[in-house]
Amino acid sequence: MCGIAAILLAEKDARAAFLLYDALLMLQHRGQDAAGIITGNSERLYLRKGNGLASQVVDQTSVNNLLGRMGVGHVRYPTAGSSTCQEAQPFYTNTPCGLCLAHNGNLNNAKELKQQLHHRHSNTNSDSELLMNVFADELHHLLVQKKVSKPDSDMVFTAVAAVQRRAKGSYSAVVLIHNVGILAFRDPFGIRPLVFGSRESTEKPGAFSYVVASESAAIDVIGFKLIRDVEAGEAVLFSIDGAMSSRICAEKPTLSPCIFEYVYFARPDSVLDGVSVYDARLEMGTQLAKHILKKYPKHDIDCVMPIPDTSRTAALQVAYELKVPYREGFIKNRYIARTFIMPGQKQRVKNVQRKLNPIKRQMKGKSILFVDDSIVRGTTSTQLVALARRCGAKNVYFASAAPAIRFPNVYGIDMPCRHELIAYNRTEAEVATIIGADWMTFLPLPKLVEAVSSCSKDGKLTTFDCSCFDGKYVTGDIDAAYIKLLEGDRSAASMTRKNSLCLPGDVIDMHNNKRQRQS
Repeated sequence: MCGIAAILLAEKDARAAFLLYDALLMLQHRGQDAAGIITGNSERLYLRKGNGLASQVVDQTSVNNLLGRMGVGHVRYPTAGSSTCQEAQPFYTNTPCGLCLAHNGNLNNAKELKQQLHHRHSNTNSDSELLMNVFADELHHLLVQKKVSKPDSDMVFTAVAAVQRRAKGSYSAVVLIHNVGILAFRDPFGIRPLVFGSRESTEKPGAFSYVVASESAAIDVIGFKLIRDVEAGEAVLFSIDGAMSSRICAEKPTLSPCIFEYVYFARPDSVLDGVSVYDARLEMGTQLAKHILKKYPKHDIDCVMPIPDTSRTAALQVAYELKVPYREGFIKNRYIARTFIMPGQKQRVKNVQRKLNPIKRQMKGKSILFVDDSIVRGTTSTQLVALARRCGAKNVYFASAAPAIRFPNVYGIDMPCRHELIAYNRTEAEVATIIGADWMTFLPLPKLVEAVSSCSKDGKLTTFDCSCFDGKYVTGDIDAAYIKLLEGDRSAASMTRKNSLCLPGDVIDMHNNKRQRQS
């Protein structure tokens, strides 16, 4: 899971880097491993990327060196490859035209694509670099065929259509094409989110600037107006002359976004595929409360407590529906990164202890219902249940606003190994025993789907990728052999990250043409 953004400003002397930086800060929750921005003017491209948060990688000095009115930004959450600074995005290739790509998702046929691209050099193990090279390869063939040096919109869309046929998996991508414009495209199922917006120029009335981002919140914060989502299988091109054009490039697109975006990843103030994330989480809380009342009509719950922060919306609604008090049981240290997206189990365990501190008086002598957005490995759940008991809780119950996660995710979320998933091959009662709760329950999958789809403005969002819950992969190309191979690859990738030569703080600065070590 990653966050991507791209900006094209109408004013020729404008600077895209400052707005891109603000957009990345709004997307930082989607990835905290690495960050990067690349910008361009008519003469050249300027890159700054490296390991760390956006605020650590792109400092005041470097952002001043990122010239140009268009650019692409990225925050990285590693699922494959390694965490070296070379793996940070955006990626760049000089042929053809000068292309820079940032990608959110995961390609399922990366090894096959790498064999096909033997004539193009890949400098990393990243599937995002492969995606860039597939697009570059297709666009280059078209330029040679038509004997031109600069592509028009038809050529760009034809190249994207070829990418749609060749690349399998999930991909929302933004591409800077030097002296051409900004391109955004989404896989045929729209698994990962992508939205775009505009702003009319105050200096040039009738001219518009454009922004593309993983979530609408990033568009709001920089003062742009949300237009719509990039549709499943669609490509949108924003040309440097201010024109916008689009085309459905996939042969049979079927919108099936990842439902886990609404459960956990996306910000509550974002709107994805016409659904308010906040509204969807409220409805998850309503459905979860009804489920609890059906299973435990004579419950003795004294209060409902959220596991901060993502579950607050659902937990508040659960308390309302159960007609019991809502209480804060833990105070979150906001300077600790999101535990789930951290690489390495030891680091996750250590940071749970740093991240959440209990309010003991709210727990002593009470029967508490903890509500979390989901339970993946059970790391946080186990520690917090034990902590509540040490604080004197009478009973500790646990409820998840999502179904049991029993299958790997292959579309860009780090749930690769079944043995890491606490609910894999286990019942609710068995999970409750492991985490130490008196009882626990999961929201049934049909109720989760109902909760999200009921918030669709036009009623068109009815199908989702729910593969981590039901093992049904929407791309149709995932089998047991692939899952086994993936689990082996991810274990190797984990070791690669541990032995990485590039440490947090390493950056690559194309403006100065060298790697730097931040002090």
